[in-house]
Parts: sequence; C-alpha cells; structure tokens
Amino acid sequence: MTGTVHAVLPGDIDDPATPSGGNRYDRRVLGGLAAAGWTVHEHPVPGGWPHPEPADRAGLARVLDALPDGTVALLDGLVASAVPEVLAPRAGRLRLVVLVHLPLDHDAERAALGCAAAVVTTSGWTRRWLIDRYALPAGRIHVATPGVDPAPPAPDSATGGELLCVAAVTPLKGHDTLVDALARVADLPWRCVCAGSLTRDPAFVDRLRRRVADQGLAGRVHLAGPYAGAELDAAYAAADLLVLASRIETYGMAVTEALARGVPVLATATGGLPDTLGRAPDGTPPGLLVPPGDPAALAGALRRWLTDPALRGRLRRAAHERRATLDDWTTTTTALATALRGAA
Repeated sequence: MTGTVHAVLPGDIDDPATPSGGNRYDRRVLGGLAAAGWTVHEHPVPGGWPHPEPADRAGLARVLDALPDGTVALLDGLVASAVPEVLAPRAGRLRLVVLVHLPLDHDAERAALGCAAAVVTTSGWTRRWLIDRYALPAGRIHVATPGVDPAPPAPDSATGGELLCVAAVTPLKGHDTLVDALARVADLPWRCVCAGSLTRDPAFVDRLRRRVADQGLAGRVHLAGPYAGAELDAAYAAADLLVLASRIETYGMAVTEALARGVPVLATATGGLPDTLGRAPDGTPPGLLVPPGDPAALAGALRRWLTDPALRGRLRRAAHERRATLDDWTTTTTALATALRGAA
C-alpha cells in the first residue's frame, strides 16, 4: 500500500559542500518511496537548523500551514526538534512524523517529539535512548536503519597502512582524538585521508590543521574535504581500514559502506556503532572498538592493526563475511513506509 507524504527537509540537503549522513539518508529513502509508488512532495526550508532564527521558524510555519488537513508530513529531526512551538498548534490538523538522525538532548526536542504521531529513528540505540530519556511511548517510536549499496571488495595492501576517515570535520566526530592517536604511531608506515565537510565548524578545522602541523603529520594526514559518488567509492576501494573516532554516533553509515567492500573498521564503542559494526556469521567482529575520547586506546588499536598481519587477516575475513549480512535500502524504505502508513 502506498500513499502521499510531504517531506520537510533542511535547506542544504543537496549542497555538495555540506554532505552528511542525514542528508544522504533522506535522499535515499525519499527516492525509495517514490520508486515504490508513493507521491512525494519535498519542502526544503532554509535556516540555521537546529538553531533557527525567528525568520526560519516563520518560514517553516508557512510551509506547514499550506499543507491540506490530514497530510502526512515527514520532518527531518534537524528541523523539527528545535521548534515545538511551531509543531504543537498544527499537530491536531496534520499527521506529523519526525525522522531523528541524532538526538539533540534538550527539552525543546522532548516537546517537539511529543507532538508527533510517530517518530522514526535510524538505529535501535536511538529508539532506546528516546524512550529512556524522553519517556516517549514505545509504540510510536520506529526504527528504519540505513541501507547500503553492494560494492566490489577492496583489494588488501601488504602493510594495512591506508587509513580512511569519512566524517564531517567537527568536534563530535573526534578528529582531534584521531590526530593525537596517529601521532603516537608516527614511527609506523601509514597515511590517513579524512574525507568530510570542512565548513561546518571552521574554527575547529583551523585548530585541527595546527594540531596536524604541530605533531609533524602534515605530509601524512590529508583533510580532503567532502567526497561523493565515484570519488568516495575510490577512497573506500583504496582503504585498508576505516577509522572513526566519534564521540557519539547514532548509527555510522560509513561503517556499513566500508564493510560492504570488505574493509575492516576501527571505531569508538559509542552510541549505535557497536551494533552497526556487528559480527560475521561465525561471531567474529569485523573490526576493533575502543572507548571514545581516548587517544592512547585508539593508538594502541592502530598499532595492533599495523604490526600484526594475523590480526589484519582475521578482521579482513570477518569483514568479507559481514558483507553478506548487510541490508539494502529497500529494507529501510519498507520500514519507513510502515511508520508513515501507521501515522496516516
């Protein structure tokens, strides 16, 4: 069964300079709904979400007021979670569904989600967090985990020294921790490409560049800016190990994108990342997990990876086995469609 949905999205959803996992997720599921026969109307709303100005709030209100009574409106959480005063007066007339990529953890978000007929999260961890933190009714919280496209396996190198980090360069993603860890293994052969937006927190990027230079890593750590399409595919194909030093992560789409190519993962044991990493069918994890914000632990795991060929072989085999267990985007779209039909 199909239907009609109006999607309210951040204004920068298609800006190539500011790619994000949330924007890519939105694009894939809306395309999936359309392919499945849904009528999808998109409403990008300009603004400094999730920190809107009064004009941004007024613009969102105008978009919602123009929708017919009974409309199913799917709002990206980046927009919806900051404006309960906009949602509350319209919750009786519209069927509001909020898609939460990353909880903001504040009272405004609690109130905003309380206005929704349904909430869709991108991981089981986020669903549990919302229920525990905000006391939202469990029956209204749904999960639609990101899918991943099949990809050819990446070739292995002899040293394992091609490291890749795919994340916007912000404090939340822990690039400062990563650089400090890399400095501790500077005696070993490696190169690290950091692919991700450099414009979300320019001051942090400037500090990170100085940190890289001060640690003597300027020729080995490359802040490459955002990659997409063939350029991103090529980066994964060239990688031996995906490294994510995130302080918090609800899912971590880069993890499954690496695993789809048989590339092992070194990540932090935070949020939904352990579930996303998962295990191969024989129970072997396809990577390593360390505490967030701990350069010494991250450096220790990097040293093990770079100096232990047997470990690299074991993790690579597990990553190749994990490939077959990953869900595609059709599964994601089906889960979201179920939530939308329930809200309707």
